[in-house]
Amino acid sequence: MYLFSVTAYLAVVIAACSLNFQRALPLFVITILAIFFICWDFLIAKYEDRIAAFFSPGDRYLKKQWFWLKWVLCAALIITIIFWLIFDTTKRGSRQLISFGGLVMYVLLMLIFSKYPTRVAWRPVFSGIGMQFILGVLILRTKVGFDVFTWLGIQIQTFLEYSDAGAKFVFGDKYTDHFFAFKVLPIVVFFSTVMSMLYHVGFMQWLIGKIGWIMHVFMGTTPVESLVAAGNIFVGQTESPLLVRPYLPYITKSELHAVMTAGFSTIAGSVLGAYISFGVSSSHLLTASVMSAPASLAASKLFWPETEKPLVTLRSGLQMAKSESKNLLEAASQGASTSIGLVANIAVNVISFLALLSFLDSGLSWVGNLFDYPQLNFENICAYIFMPLSFMMGVDWEDSFIVGGLLGYKTFFNEFLAYKRLSKLIQNREKGGSMYINGVKQYMTVRSEVIATYALCGFANFGSLGLVIGGLTSIAPSKKKEIADGAFRAMIAGTAACFMTACVAGMLTDPGLEVPCHILLGNASNFTNFPSSSTELVKCCQHLFASANHSEEIFPGGNYSLNSWKVCCQILGQPAFHCT
Repeated sequence: MYLFSVTAYLAVVIAACSLNFQRALPLFVITILAIFFICWDFLIAKYEDRIAAFFSPGDRYLKKQWFWLKWVLCAALIITIIFWLIFDTTKRGSRQLISFGGLVMYVLLMLIFSKYPTRVAWRPVFSGIGMQFILGVLILRTKVGFDVFTWLGIQIQTFLEYSDAGAKFVFGDKYTDHFFAFKVLPIVVFFSTVMSMLYHVGFMQWLIGKIGWIMHVFMGTTPVESLVAAGNIFVGQTESPLLVRPYLPYITKSELHAVMTAGFSTIAGSVLGAYISFGVSSSHLLTASVMSAPASLAASKLFWPETEKPLVTLRSGLQMAKSESKNLLEAASQGASTSIGLVANIAVNVISFLALLSFLDSGLSWVGNLFDYPQLNFENICAYIFMPLSFMMGVDWEDSFIVGGLLGYKTFFNEFLAYKRLSKLIQNREKGGSMYINGVKQYMTVRSEVIATYALCGFANFGSLGLVIGGLTSIAPSKKKEIADGAFRAMIAGTAACFMTACVAGMLTDPGLEVPCHILLGNASNFTNFPSSSTELVKCCQHLFASANHSEEIFPGGNYSLNSWKVCCQILGQPAFHCT
């Protein structure tokens, strides 16, 4: 049966490629990758000892020379990043330098407040940041990587839309009238069902094992923490430890801290679909999920270094937990049933947190009114607290106040509220309305939106703190005291890991003008309190006058109005020829 199925599949692939290779290209690439990994697994399983013996001389040589070689590699990585920043700054501008400075700042802060600052092993830290940087360059700066993740994002969006069929049948044709309850939450149910089926067939265990092995080899982290960090790319912070449940009673305090940090610094695949449905970029959410896995281990090993000898190694025969379902249909049913608790938890948390937020804003507004500041609210307080942190990620100064408020929502409530608010800002920008109303900015630049997307992509909030303590304690009761002692530090480390990912994204995101100049200048001419020091406005005005200097027409035309020219004359105050 296996031979017949494989033969039939290959015949279909060949026929599809013969008819239209361009159309069948995704199927062809998937087939080639499947063949490669099947052959790889077969060779490793059958000839592992021979392969290990063949490479053992090189392994012994590396171990012998590792003392000086590790410093050479670290120096090479640092020098490469510095030279890249120099060349990139001359080509694209200096905003990436702020993101780089933010990355250095977060690493230094983690070192200063580390549990054992003098015991830090720098290999996981530098290699984790290096993996982030390499992944970021491949995805954000190379055409192939960008196109692949954009394609994946589109496919996931298309795939998640199939949940509409079930929602429409259950809730009726007007189910989108109650967008969150009947459009967003069914996506969580659908994704949970699919993940349960993939676990049953063993695909998720295989994929997580491969990613975990790469991080284990490259970063030098233990198998348990590497597998959990890899698992958190796809599943939630309480589900991923189940992959290594038998080994949790035997892990060290540092490993336990890494397990919790990995959960705080990433999001589950089930809620990823919900955030995509809000209108947040699917490709950037995917990229953030992947990049945060090595960042979580780097932050964890910096904040709580390993001081004990790990008991669980690859030599002890690490095995991942398997699905308990007897067949595929039972797996699908169990996945749907499991999502009931998750959906109910999301719904009640959103209801309670929004009600609490409304009450807080009302109370703060009353207090502020006593001092002639009625606009005082929770978002403003958080914005002032997190504003410096968001600016150091590379967010434009004009947008750092808004992003600071989003970080406050995410930290003190949950990322659902933060992404919902971010989606509203994205929609305001896409509509192209007034950027400022009564002195309040209505939307941000795309660069700031991208950095905010990465910074918010994690479960690090006070609500998840209780969830992690309760979930891990039920899995490993013997570690109850260690879990309670290290959970808050893990939440801080998870937050820092998300911020580090945002800094790397800020270094690599193209800082070009995202809002068209004619819209920006049109908005500026509609009110008097627009900040004249806006760097975007200055660039737009310089571009406008430069293009006019190469034209025979003196009076402006096209998309630019007379008011736009007046704004530029006020800001630059120099080209009298055009201004008169």
